[in-house]
Amino acid sequence: MIFSPQHKIGDLMNKRTKRTFTPEFRLECAQLIVDKGYSYRQASEAVNVGSTTLESWVRQLRRERQFAVPEPDRVWCGDITYIWAGNRWCYLAVVMDLFARRVIGWSLSANADTALISNALRMAYETRSQPRDVMFHSDQGSQCTGLKYQQLLWRYRIKQSVSRRGNCWDNSPMERFFRSLKTEWVPANGYVGKDEARRQINRYILNYYNSVRPHHYNGGLTPEESENRYRSYCKTVANIT
Repeated sequence: MIFSPQHKIGDLMNKRTKRTFTPEFRLECAQLIVDKGYSYRQASEAVNVGSTTLESWVRQLRRERQFAVPEPDRVWCGDITYIWAGNRWCYLAVVMDLFARRVIGWSLSANADTALISNALRMAYETRSQPRDVMFHSDQGSQCTGLKYQQLLWRYRIKQSVSRRGNCWDNSPMERFFRSLKTEWVPANGYVGKDEARRQINRYILNYYNSVRPHHYNGGLTPEESENRYRSYCKTVANIT
């Protein structure tokens, strides 16, 4: 394709700040290569970003598109991580709706057991008004494959898929959320106790991650904004038809 220097200015470059790259800028740079046929050299010259950086953004875009779903409450994913609180490890189970990467259920406990992940799934199911025909993706941990949890999935009519053993990319949206939580919010020395950890994690999810923090996958929109935009579009289409 013919390279145009006009891509160095305009809307795309406005999304780049002096010290960092906005989520919109990273996404659209990757789309130049993945969707519009630019070579890495052409894209690098157009947006003044190194080829190595562009390659990492392209890899990220391609990974995320593997988890793209057409609407909310079609595919959820879940996982467990550890949080230091009160001089011991506690365990955080999280359920995410993959449409806009919105966290919809979570639970914190001193034990990484079936009750922990069941509480997170139960919260997600009630928060989302008991949707039907959801696909739930998780790893092959014993908590997710045990009989009691399977019975809960059956009761909610949720279908389950599990990732390949040892392949973290099969559940990369959850891995990225946990990384964001720990680098952006959790203190380096952890929390003084489980109650404080629970309060702070609630704040992060409800008051920041879902509602304030721009998400690269959503083109810079928050998960709430992305879902609201989708529902508004659906209402508009319904009114037209």
